[in-house]
Amino acid sequence: MQKGNREQGTGKRRQKAKGKRHSYKINNFLSQSPITSHQSPITILTLKQRLQNHLQEIARERDPYMASAGHFFVQEYIRNELGQWGSVEIHTFKVGSKSCNNLILNLPAQEKRQKLDFPPILVGAHYDGVPGTVAADDNATGVAVLLEFARIFTQAPARYPLRLVAFDMEEYGLLGSADYAALLHQQKQRLRLMISLEMLGYRDCRPGSQRYPAFLDRLYPNTGDFIGLIGNLRTLGDLVNIRSAISKSGLPCQLLPVPNRGLLVPQTRLSDHAPFWDQGYPAIMVTDTAFMRNPNYHKPSDTIASLDLDFLVGVCEGLESGIRCL
Repeated sequence: MQKGNREQGTGKRRQKAKGKRHSYKINNFLSQSPITSHQSPITILTLKQRLQNHLQEIARERDPYMASAGHFFVQEYIRNELGQWGSVEIHTFKVGSKSCNNLILNLPAQEKRQKLDFPPILVGAHYDGVPGTVAADDNATGVAVLLEFARIFTQAPARYPLRLVAFDMEEYGLLGSADYAALLHQQKQRLRLMISLEMLGYRDCRPGSQRYPAFLDRLYPNTGDFIGLIGNLRTLGDLVNIRSAISKSGLPCQLLPVPNRGLLVPQTRLSDHAPFWDQGYPAIMVTDTAFMRNPNYHKPSDTIASLDLDFLVGVCEGLESGIRCL
């Protein structure tokens, strides 16, 4: 992962000899090919710039009913971005008479492990939003990280295969993830782990900025400067390992294992991991804790300007390290 911008070139030397000028095919991101002085320099974007570019495309009104044009635009943007790295599968499900789509990209494991029958790690993020807001934190941030994972884990695969899923209709009752989790269970498909990316970009370093459900405030810090990991009891080992990897990257991280599918603390079920809990899969939600911290939740003020992009970068880098340690 490169930091900063870099120019590649041969300098300002003039070519004295006549002949054909060579053209070079530029790899999308990591070309090592030289360019001549008459060509434009190649800019290598930082992770922060990439995430910000994704946010600028995704953070728009995109309720599937009230802002259907924006919803379709974001759906096509995700499809095109994922399509750079492989064949995008579409899982279609019905909500009444409306057809809705989950978008899926499967990435292989490291080459030396591809012949082994390892179940995939499923990483998901919902791309729909509520009416009246561009929904930057909820959940353009999760989708932006999902799209960067497609690039990152294509170029350097993880130990397990990855299945990246952009879920639709989360705001209407986790409908996209519920339909897909039920399908996987019906087909008896295994998952190494499911990870739901749910609001990843809001940080508040002021004491008292973090709230919790009843009694949990006695166990966790009252400053909203951390990323949270919430998993069912089957994920306890993964929670510990991922938290360790995120913490080593310099980002504070808190974990919460919950029994009984989170039914005792309903706030832990408010994202696309919950249907996977209900189907018996190990699943973790990664979150900035939503309305427990972010005052812009489901409001017009949930804009890119309200986000902490350095925090989002830290989440992306730390979670990448966490996935690689599984």
